[in-house]
Amino acid sequence: MDFELKSLSPEQAAALAVDALLVLVPDALSPTPLAGALATLTSEAASKGDLEAGLGKTLCCYRVPGIKANRVVLVRAGNGSALAVRKAVAAGMASLKQPSIQTMGLVLSLLDDGSDTVRAAMQACAEASYTYTTTKPSAKARALQQVVVAVSEASAVQAAFDAGKAMVTGVEFAKEWANRPANHATPSMLADAARKLGRKPGIKTEVLGPKEVAALGMGAFLAVARGSVEPLRFIVMRYTGAAKSSAPVVLVGKGITFDTGGISIKPAAEMDEMKFDMGGAASVLGTFAALAELQPAINVVGLIPSCENMPDGQAVKPGDVVTSMSGQTIEVLNTDAEGRLILCDALTYAVRFKPRSVVDIATLTGACVIALGAVRSGLFSAHDDIASALQQAGESALDPCWRMPLDEEYAEGLKSNFADIGNVAGRPGGAITAAKFLQKFTADLPWAHLDIAGTAWKGGAAKGSTGRPVPLLLQYLLDEAARPERAARAEPKKATRRSVRG
Repeated sequence: MDFELKSLSPEQAAALAVDALLVLVPDALSPTPLAGALATLTSEAASKGDLEAGLGKTLCCYRVPGIKANRVVLVRAGNGSALAVRKAVAAGMASLKQPSIQTMGLVLSLLDDGSDTVRAAMQACAEASYTYTTTKPSAKARALQQVVVAVSEASAVQAAFDAGKAMVTGVEFAKEWANRPANHATPSMLADAARKLGRKPGIKTEVLGPKEVAALGMGAFLAVARGSVEPLRFIVMRYTGAAKSSAPVVLVGKGITFDTGGISIKPAAEMDEMKFDMGGAASVLGTFAALAELQPAINVVGLIPSCENMPDGQAVKPGDVVTSMSGQTIEVLNTDAEGRLILCDALTYAVRFKPRSVVDIATLTGACVIALGAVRSGLFSAHDDIASALQQAGESALDPCWRMPLDEEYAEGLKSNFADIGNVAGRPGGAITAAKFLQKFTADLPWAHLDIAGTAWKGGAAKGSTGRPVPLLLQYLLDEAARPERAARAEPKKATRRSVRG
């Protein structure tokens, strides 16, 4: 789907040669009279009550005199905030799903069309029209091909438009790979997707196989992959948008392309959704797709350890002890806590890049779903500056996260009689103890962890990938590109025993 930005008044938008117009109308419509058929339709519909007040209320009109588009949908946008606009566009798009609608005008000219508003409208438009077709030939492909975004002054929101366009590209790339069934998204196939991204300007991709991973001493990663006939892949991507001397941000994405739980096998119900267990990897790939389009002035490294977690005769067993790349030994008490095992080796590998920050992204724990549901991703970091930057990026991108504690007491349950550390610590505080496990491998890193188990996909009738947290990650990188690099970070502060909000 192609987006185009234009400076258009309501009168000019009425002359757009498109199949439909979606017009956002604020609750506090300006009393200043505007010329033209579209402005007249909007003001009369609002004043006479045909367009009810209330966010998301719609009025559908057909062949309005003076308006070139056959269909016009007016939709209430509440106070015009980015969140309200996203909800309004979603509501309006529900009335525009006809196959005949291939071009559309998204009219924001009646709003105070700021940067966040434009980006939110674009995201909602893409989300509402997205269709997965790769393994479903009977599915009708997206009909909507072109959207003209009409604003009062295009030059004022050009940067936000460009970012929004790249964000849509990244989210849909992530959705595509996360939605694919596991037999259509093996570790080797993910590696091929990364190689294709490596052909784009500024991006280089390197793929390591089992021999190279073994030579690096990644015993934890190798242990998880042992039970599958699909060979593991360790994907290393580099985006260079700044001077080579500039320290990169490193993104580490969990790439378990299917998770049976291994010997600690999962219940059969909803196990099909474990194809989404590579949501972290998909978000890194999607972020790199967005970087290739936007070309910001920052260096980024993407690390994706990818394999399947299967229960055959060679699979790692509960009670086995493996040696990680860091040299720390791990007692595998539960083979279904495999994501942290592949991530810990990738985090150790990340040290070589001397990064300005490291963010790992993983569908790591069901406990995070219980804690935060599907609204916010879990955020863990002992570095207040990184945590604050990620929180702000999430709020701006409408892809929010919630900071959780990292008190040292939570690590007590990870102690083992037979290894340096156990890979689980029981049910209480499971999302936190998983983060504490990862923290054991980040002593030399300015690190944060995003648990996206509740936000990476939806179940039920709406089953499918959300593409999160690509918007958060891209916004974080854009913010980092705009701020000076820190020569050195302060020692991390110990997390206090409190609930950290926002």
